[in-house]
Parts: sequence; structure tokens; C-alpha cells
Amino acid sequence: MALVNGSTVTEFILLGLTDQPGLQMPLFLLFLLMYMITVFGNLTLIFLILLNSHLHTPMYFFLLNLSFVDLCYSSVITPKMLMNFILKKNLISYMGCMSQLYFFCFFIISECYVLVSMAYDRYVAICNPLLYNTAMSPRVCSYLMLGTYLMGFFDAMIHTGCMLRLSFCDGNIINHYFCDVLPLLQLSCTSTYVNETEIFIVGGKDIILPSAIIFFSYGFILSNIFQIRSTLGRSKAFSTCSSHIIAVSLFFGSCGFMYLKPSSAVSIDQGKISSIFYTIVVPMMNPLIYSLRNKDVKVALRKTLSRRKFLKV
Repeated sequence: MALVNGSTVTEFILLGLTDQPGLQMPLFLLFLLMYMITVFGNLTLIFLILLNSHLHTPMYFFLLNLSFVDLCYSSVITPKMLMNFILKKNLISYMGCMSQLYFFCFFIISECYVLVSMAYDRYVAICNPLLYNTAMSPRVCSYLMLGTYLMGFFDAMIHTGCMLRLSFCDGNIINHYFCDVLPLLQLSCTSTYVNETEIFIVGGKDIILPSAIIFFSYGFILSNIFQIRSTLGRSKAFSTCSSHIIAVSLFFGSCGFMYLKPSSAVSIDQGKISSIFYTIVVPMMNPLIYSLRNKDVKVALRKTLSRRKFLKV
């Protein structure tokens, strides 16, 4: 068998979530439904923001990017996962596996910094409202998103490059539903010390740094909210921030549990359950969290639906 980047393995077998035959079809239907909700919810939010001028603000610009990233990294993972439930042997080529790993890392790291940008936007809006138009100008927002995607690009290159240096001699069975970093490390027949150090440093930076920035931002935000004398104003400020806090807690909590431990400390089953949250549940929940709790989005939905009815008439 020809060598591929120092590895004699040319394809991997993804075992998926479970090998119990009785669970295959129910889980397939469940995750298919969740994926359909994810695609529909995020596409709806993207189109609502694009089609309604009153949503052309920094907050919704970041929300549009969050929906785009959620849609993309869910689509990198879920279709291949669904194949596990209907195929006897779910194969993925070596380069296909590395490509999936790269795009997963790119989009999930980008999401970390999109959430930071959203926290910064809320911080400026509540703590420095008089400077909001200057501090969150279209140019500043564009630079924030450029930095977000550049961070995702370079850190994903580091993760994937370090994985390419490993050899996979005989073992090609990945006990997971996608090509994630830790299951691949457990499969390697060469030393993974450099990779584990790199994951701890780069992955830690991408989880701890954004979490710390968001934590301090909301510390200042809550301090300002408690100083608002108007009950209505305080309630509105809490409502604006609560959706973001819920999304951040779900995302960073599950990612931190998975990646901020040595690979030996994370069992296969724990890893699968934790990864379900940030690969499937969070992308599905984000559009629901931001739309169901947001009056502007509800107004935009009603306007868009009324325009379609008017055009049909």
C-alpha cells in the first residue's frame, strides 16, 4: 500500500455513535431531523437579516456570520455522521479525513471569535452607547470578522499540519462519527506528545482567551445594567444579553470539557457525547435562541411573510 504523508493507511472506517442495531434507525431519524432544523433555522436567519434593512446593524451582522459558521461546520460533520446509521461500513479516505478535520477546525475556531465579537458589540452598546456608532462602524465590524476568519484559517492549518506529521500504521478504525483530533491521536502509532502540546496551547488559546474576554465583558455589562434605574431598561438590557450568554455557555462548556484535558483522560463515550453538543446541538439551538427571544427577528419574519403573501396576490 502506498505511503501517504508517512502513513500506510489510505482510508479510515468511522464507527459512529453506536453499534447497536436497534438504535440505528431511531438515531438516524433523530439526527436527520436535528440537521434539517439546523439548516432551515440558520438559512432563515441569514435571509431575514439580508432582506430586512432594519436588521442591518452590527449585532445582526455578527449574528449572520454566526449562522453562516454554524451552518457550515454542521454540514461538514452531520451528513457523514448520518451515513453511519445506514451503511455497514462508513469509509472516508485519508485526505477526506484530513479535509474534514481542517474545515471542522476552521469553522469551530471561527465561531469562538464570532462569539467574542458579539460580546464586544454588547459591551459597547450597553457600557459606551455614545461611542457605539464610532466603535462599531461598518469598517470596524468588517475588520473583526476578517480577524475571526484569519484566526480560524491559521489555527486550523496548525492543527491539521500537526496531524499530517503522524503515522497511522495498521489501525484505521476511528471510534467516532467524524475525524476529530483526539480520536485520531489515539489511533496513531507514533508519539503524539507534540500534538497534545500543540492542542493544549493552540486549543487552549482558542477556548480560554475568548471565554475570558466574554466573561470580563459581561462582568462590565452586568455592572452597568444594575445601575440602570428604569426597570424596563434593565429588563431590555438583560433580554439583549441573555441569548448570547446561553449560546456561549453551551458552546464553550462542551468544547472545554472535550479539548482542555489530556487525550488519555477523555473516554471515547464521553468524547462522543460532548462533541454532540458543539457539533449538532449548538448549531441547531443558536437560531432558535436568537429568534425566539428577539422581537426584531420576529418583526422581520412577519414582514417577510406578509411581502410574500402580497406578491402572490
